[in-house]
Amino acid sequence: MLILSKSIVSHVFLCSGYGCSDHYYESDTLLHSFQVLAKLLESPVTQDIICDVGMPVMHRNVRYNCRVIFLNKNILLIRPKITLANAGNYRELRWFTPWNKARHVEEYFLPRIVQEVTGQETVPFGDAVLATKDTCLGAEICEELWAPNSPHIEMGLDGVEIFTNSSGSHHVLRKAHTRVDLVNSATAKNGGIYILANQKGCDGDRLYYDGCAMISVNGDTVAQGSQFSLDDVEVLVATLDLEDVRSYRAEISSRNLAASKVCPYPRVKVNFALSCSDDVAVPTCMPIQWRHHSPEEEICLGPACWLWDYLRRSKQAGFLLPLSGGIDSSATACIVYSMCHQVCLAVKNGNAEVLADARKIVNDETYVPEDPREFCRRIFTTCYMASENSSQDTCNRAKLLAEQIGSYHINLNIDVAVKAIVGIFSMVTGRSPRFSVYGGSSRENLALQNVQARIRMVLAYLFAQLTLWTRGMPGGLLVLGSANVDESLRGYLTKYDCSSADINPIGGISKTDLKNFIQYCIENFQLTSLRSIMSAPPTAELEPLVDGQLSQTDEADMGMTYAELSVYGKLRKIAKAGPYSMFCKLISIWKEICTPREVASKVKHFFRMYSINRHKMTTLTPAYHAENYSPDDNRFDLRPFLYNTTWSWQFRCIDKQVFNLERKEGISHVEDVD
Repeated sequence: MLILSKSIVSHVFLCSGYGCSDHYYESDTLLHSFQVLAKLLESPVTQDIICDVGMPVMHRNVRYNCRVIFLNKNILLIRPKITLANAGNYRELRWFTPWNKARHVEEYFLPRIVQEVTGQETVPFGDAVLATKDTCLGAEICEELWAPNSPHIEMGLDGVEIFTNSSGSHHVLRKAHTRVDLVNSATAKNGGIYILANQKGCDGDRLYYDGCAMISVNGDTVAQGSQFSLDDVEVLVATLDLEDVRSYRAEISSRNLAASKVCPYPRVKVNFALSCSDDVAVPTCMPIQWRHHSPEEEICLGPACWLWDYLRRSKQAGFLLPLSGGIDSSATACIVYSMCHQVCLAVKNGNAEVLADARKIVNDETYVPEDPREFCRRIFTTCYMASENSSQDTCNRAKLLAEQIGSYHINLNIDVAVKAIVGIFSMVTGRSPRFSVYGGSSRENLALQNVQARIRMVLAYLFAQLTLWTRGMPGGLLVLGSANVDESLRGYLTKYDCSSADINPIGGISKTDLKNFIQYCIENFQLTSLRSIMSAPPTAELEPLVDGQLSQTDEADMGMTYAELSVYGKLRKIAKAGPYSMFCKLISIWKEICTPREVASKVKHFFRMYSINRHKMTTLTPAYHAENYSPDDNRFDLRPFLYNTTWSWQFRCIDKQVFNLERKEGISHVEDVD
């Protein structure tokens, strides 16, 4: 038997960090990685443990993404990555070259700083496995698990019994089960023990790596790590019997036939055993049922952990949020409140690092965060920025929510600033713009709305810098944005308004999911103020009230519903659908509720608005990545920001198809679709 995590560590530790990006081009990154590796080799903590750590390695003037596997101050193997992640958020081919020499090993000459520790001049470099006294181990690296020809397949056929995978897999809503299924499927088809260690936390950008370390044997999970926590280190332990792997494999006839023809891997012999000779009475771990979080729990925990990492690493004193009393800003406030819960829980459970970080943030060496509301008041400022177009209802909702979560709340009115800005324009031009309800044009109407929105951004940053100063407290605040993924996709936001902030925890989350999250907060945090926020129609409150009541709603302004926006977003990005393909898919999906002509009109309107507003994505606030249809222009959704917004060829193709469908149904053709 072997006790995993006492004899073998599949470490997601990365000497250089996972998100170095173009810093990988710098020789300093390689140098410092080897310096850290030398420290690990020397450390007594790593003795008598087979350790697997990640770092960039330059071999024969080619940079590879590698696992360095070592034992007792000796490097056993440097295993370069074979399949690189080069889609979505990842650009590994920009910095690394895949190892294309299957089952081939070369000599790697170690740098002197490592030679001095190991006494080795050269070590094996390439596609090989480790043969200990009692078993055989092979390493996969992150993306290789997701590839159709994963190395564990051939390694398993060649007798490898234990697979390690040190991964940098980021969180996406509803993704965790896919990762778990891949690992369990790997050991179900071929037998074996699979150890997955995944990075956890914010690595300096939009992604949150969500842990979920696990150990699987013969298709069953036997150990599960947490998906979201503030703990920097988590250890998973499992006691397993290698004979279970051997007996499982022995009766799979198809596997054994394939194994008889497999090309063998080079084996690096290791004079070390993972099992003991007197372990007969040691009980083995039994299969467990994986506990998945609901999407609402994921929203509650993932962005909260990301915010905490960002706050402590940026060394700021907290957050400021323009709180409008609507769904989006309220959801953002709830995520900060959840973060405060996580901090208090971690401190209660004895996490000394979280306690030390909290004390630095509040500038009090004796402080102990025990009550989330009290901690929230210290580090979270909310601000309701009213105008003459704001209703008393939204003001009351914002104030009540702030009271319930404990934030330091500010009420202010922006009318003086708005009139000053518009007054300057009128003085220079001799013209005074008016809202459309007072006879103004659509251009005037939009411009007057944008002035209000942009002044709110300016005031948000002013108060973020100086609010703590007025309270006699040191430091500044990070400004939080609260534009959801659907609004960004449609461009339903003012460029450089309150959506422009330092970071945005909900920028990758749909309106539908945010509403469900609000309901979750009502039930789990007893935030009763959210009930009225849930029932209110979403509105920007930038146009004048009519008889004291709202005359503006988001969905009426956009010309589409939030539910429709989510559908458009998934088809555009995930299904890779342009206007014509989207139309073809939706005439089937929406056949019960829309005619082909109505579908065509909706699709055209979406693509017009999407392309007109695409330029706004170039200045989009860095947001937590939670959806695979995010329009983030930084590196995930690479598209032009200057379009021919008439889509003339594509729309003509749609018109032609509508004509053909209507003719087939016996409907006379009148004119082109709007």
